[in-house]
Amino acid sequence: MLILSKADILGANDLESQTVDVPEWGGSVIVRAMTGAQRDAYDAALLRRNDEGKLEVDTLNMRAKLVLWTVVDEAGALLFTPDELDALAAKSAGAIERIADAAARLNGLHRDAVADAAKNSASDPAGSSSSV
Repeated sequence: MLILSKADILGANDLESQTVDVPEWGGSVIVRAMTGAQRDAYDAALLRRNDEGKLEVDTLNMRAKLVLWTVVDEAGALLFTPDELDALAAKSAGAIERIADAAARLNGLHRDAVADAAKNSASDPAGSSSSV
């Protein structure tokens, strides 16, 4: 068994990508696996505090949020910023769904991810802080 060094780990090219055809937009996009920080930001974007201060799942624009955190340019930079979420969410549902499906596969997300997030947020103490 090969024991990895810090240099091995930090130097590994571990962000798989896939090109997805989007005929509604007249071309293709590159969908890439999220970094750890991007995954945390995506997960946080799916939660909000209710009036009692408890976290609950916020599925509004859930697929567009996934597209926002996974579509990159040819250099690997994200194409969209959180400020552009509403504009992205206003695009074709079919296009967003196709890209989100590819992003879910690349990132190991499964159909129960939202339910899992809800279960995990149920154990969150009401007084803990959140950046959402």
